[in-house]
Amino acid sequence: MFSLTTLELARIQFGFTISFHIIFPAITVGMASYLVVLEGCWLRTQQTVYRDLYHFWSKIFAVNFGMGVVSGLVMAYQFGTNWSAFSLFAGGVTGPLLTYEVLTAFFLEAGFLGVMLFGWNRVGPGLHFLATAMVAIGTLISTTWILASNSWMQTPQGYEILNGRVVPVDWLQVIFNPSFPYRLVHMSVAAFLATALFVGASAAWHLLRGRDNPAIRKMLSMAMWLLLVVAPIQAVIGDMHGLNTLKHQPAKIAALEGHWENRGNEALPLILFGWPDMAREETRFSLEIPRLGSLILTHTWDGQIKGLKEFAPEDRPNSTIIFWSFRIMVGLGMLMILLGVWSLLLRRGEKLHRGRLFLHAVLWMGPAGLVALLAGWYTTEIGRQPWIVYGVMRTADAVSPHGAPELALSLALFVVSYFFVFGIGIAYIFRLVRKGPVMHEGEPQAVGGPGHDRTPARPMSAVEDDAAALADTRS
Repeated sequence: MFSLTTLELARIQFGFTISFHIIFPAITVGMASYLVVLEGCWLRTQQTVYRDLYHFWSKIFAVNFGMGVVSGLVMAYQFGTNWSAFSLFAGGVTGPLLTYEVLTAFFLEAGFLGVMLFGWNRVGPGLHFLATAMVAIGTLISTTWILASNSWMQTPQGYEILNGRVVPVDWLQVIFNPSFPYRLVHMSVAAFLATALFVGASAAWHLLRGRDNPAIRKMLSMAMWLLLVVAPIQAVIGDMHGLNTLKHQPAKIAALEGHWENRGNEALPLILFGWPDMAREETRFSLEIPRLGSLILTHTWDGQIKGLKEFAPEDRPNSTIIFWSFRIMVGLGMLMILLGVWSLLLRRGEKLHRGRLFLHAVLWMGPAGLVALLAGWYTTEIGRQPWIVYGVMRTADAVSPHGAPELALSLALFVVSYFFVFGIGIAYIFRLVRKGPVMHEGEPQAVGGPGHDRTPARPMSAVEDDAAALADTRS
């Protein structure tokens, strides 16, 4: 580790911490909207299955929300500790945007979260639904500000450089930069897909173990409906995002396609698989489909794009990495579409909850949404290199003047502490999932105590109460 440079260690540390962090906000965004739907269905139909699912998933949401907040604090501090030159240069833009996220989204979420988690039998149904909706809206507002900041780093506009620092001159241009709308929608939909697959996998796990009840069935059905509708929409959004990236970051598109040079006026093939070799400036062992590259990238039969050789070597992203991260994202997206179609076919014969092969597929696809999200994030961020602000500031100029040993030590501490702390949190979430929804949970009780009327139901008490009941039974 000590043979790596300060820049490499700082990038690895940021990549490691953000890989942990991005998982929790993604599930938080999707889960909050899912809870709004569940409570809305409960208020409209009074079917207890929706109420039971709300109480079950609200516990998991609470734990996930807490881990997202903790992991997010580390990200903010790294801008000052590891990327101080970037903060000094671009803080006039990124600082206010992140501040707006705290002042609007985080305060909104924190203000209504207590009512949402502990107010089921203490406030009216309308007010409680409002609290749930406000938390969900807060997560989407948070996503908006974060993506506005990151998108500006991808496609900067609305600024001037005065005395070596970025000064915003038009905040509307800063926020609504060219890539912002596509990246915001793409990321939000990815969060919904990741949540749908997580919920669906949880239901499949219970069904495969013989636990079949209305709540479990409803979980699976709702997850598969969302997957069926949203996964194809995500493919369309991804195509639009790709066209936008081709316009503003052509080197990234060339790198993720493994495209090095044009062959005269010949149409571009689509390279399905291969190994982009940065040293040899070619994609080795490539498997190609003629003309399909032109059709996908330019929406014409014989269109062409710039090859990587048309960019200076120091301005090229690492094609070897993003070529494969992009294909992982796209491949998993195609599997999501197929899984949604498969679920639709099984509904005709009422076999959605009984097809064991299908349930195994849903279970194994559970992590696919998060893996695809991470792969897409790597494609976006590594594809921006060697720029931290595209075309304006290089990543090598943004790093703090630390020594490599100090960064290596802090990275090692992060790895150990993250796997310990968040490993425990993730294990607890899976423990809640294994417990499953409790039928008729949330009904007013005449007796006090944890989870009953007059005493707030603690999210962390869900498994403890179950263990206590089991101990009482044995005694």
